[in-house]
Amino acid sequence: MLRQLLVGGAVSLVNIAIHAVVMAAVVGTARLALKWEHRPRQAWLATLMVAIVGVLLVAHVAEVLTWSLAYAILGVAPPGADVLYFAFVNYTTLGYGDFVPVEHWRLLGPMAAMNGVLLFGWSTAVIFEVMRQAMRIRDQKREP
Repeated sequence: MLRQLLVGGAVSLVNIAIHAVVMAAVVGTARLALKWEHRPRQAWLATLMVAIVGVLLVAHVAEVLTWSLAYAILGVAPPGADVLYFAFVNYTTLGYGDFVPVEHWRLLGPMAAMNGVLLFGWSTAVIFEVMRQAMRIRDQKREP
């Protein structure tokens, strides 16, 4: 069990590092982009949000790929299972139940799910904060 926790923790930390790098880039870029004057403002904000969410989506796919690589190296997925599909099901907490990890790696599924929930929450917080800052800037420009 300790080996499962250590491996799951290591893969989670790699994913947290990936997410941290992407988040730093997203937040920095959003701060700069929100300072630009664009008309119409709503269209500019929508474009910015689509770009941010798109980048975050790519980050989450990279994190799923990290889990699938770990699954492939360790032989976690049962025979005949697609490790990428298996990683997506665990990371997104979808849990179809059509595949379960091999018994001696059973804790990696819930650890991947916990990692996914944490990183989806982090992404949601950043998306919300960019929207909040954009609305604050918009409201400041409306004041006489």
